[in-house]
Amino acid sequence: MKKRVTPAKAMLAAISGYAMDGFDLLILGFMLPAISLSLSLNYSQAGSLVTWTLIGAVLGGILFGHLSDRFGRIKILSLTILMFSVFTGLCAVARGYPDLLVYRTLAGVGLGGEFGIGMALIAEVWPASKRNRASAWVGIGWQAGVLMAAVLTPLLLPHIGWRGMFLVGLIPALFSFALRHGLGEPDAFTRQEVAPTPLAFTSRLKLLFKDSRTAKASIGIFILCSVQNFGYYGLMIWMPGYLSANFGFTLTKSGVWTAVTVIGMTLGIGLFGVLADRFSRWKIFIVYQLGAVLMVVVYARLTDPTLMLLAGAVMGMFVNGMIGGYGALISDTYPVAARATAQNVLFNAGRAVGGLGPLVIGSLASEWSFTAAITLLALIYVVDVLATLFLLPRSQGKDDALGAIG
Repeated sequence: MKKRVTPAKAMLAAISGYAMDGFDLLILGFMLPAISLSLSLNYSQAGSLVTWTLIGAVLGGILFGHLSDRFGRIKILSLTILMFSVFTGLCAVARGYPDLLVYRTLAGVGLGGEFGIGMALIAEVWPASKRNRASAWVGIGWQAGVLMAAVLTPLLLPHIGWRGMFLVGLIPALFSFALRHGLGEPDAFTRQEVAPTPLAFTSRLKLLFKDSRTAKASIGIFILCSVQNFGYYGLMIWMPGYLSANFGFTLTKSGVWTAVTVIGMTLGIGLFGVLADRFSRWKIFIVYQLGAVLMVVVYARLTDPTLMLLAGAVMGMFVNGMIGGYGALISDTYPVAARATAQNVLFNAGRAVGGLGPLVIGSLASEWSFTAAITLLALIYVVDVLATLFLLPRSQGKDDALGAIG
């Protein structure tokens, strides 16, 4: 007999998956030098392991979002975690670059569904009045995974090697699978009207553009997700190099900066959820977007290392805190029949654009300077403000099974 999916169980199921996403990508970054040495990889091959993991995640997000809307949240979440576990385990026994690349890509496909399906699950189990803070807690899961990886990898990697670390990566995956196994589907999903002919993927996509209001919302959400990922990856990939080149930060100091910034991001995400439930969500988006513009410009002009450490936390709060609102925003905007599809298509499309962040920042830095590149980054948050004002819906918190605008 299936166990009822309670708000607490839904939260654990969603958080554990998104934490695993953050944990997996960060330990891969830590392990690349060891993998390269062991398998004699060049820089291009090593970098492709990260690139194809992200490509797999985008493809998996789109595929599993559709399957979740068709067959159920818990069923597909269990399938995604199982797929990730199998191919992560195979990474530990890879014999060379070709098979490791295949395993990493397929593990990424399994990871891809976690964010969107988890957010859809939360929206359908938690009350609408607390949907923003519940979505924010899921967002904090990523930061928890990142911090866990940052602590465990330096401790374990020298002793168990990169193959052992892939096996360690199985632990949160198996824990997450155990949490989900045997749970029933949310009532909102099981109550929806079942069409005589199941919706095709293209039909679900059309629901994202079914009328002018919904199309505007989809474009606006895509812009916000793109800016979110562009700013996050652009700052987090290049900031340690910026601090080293301009202020002589050692690896240890850059690590402290990263940890403090991640703590600021975590606080920002949690605060966003609380404020968005109490006040209008679109207004909180505007506050955070303007805060991001201000802090990025101010930060680029700081020269005192202590001030930069503290300001990094405040900048992280605004730059990444907005992720606390995307899950609830998308869930409120689209019907149950296309909710997970919308979550994964829009967020992963934004992730694909955001992946260009490090490339663009690096190009601008080489052409001018890191200071100029980071200052110009503030402009993307101005685009965010315009998208929020003119494209996003203002309504939020629908308890009905449709939960859609228009």
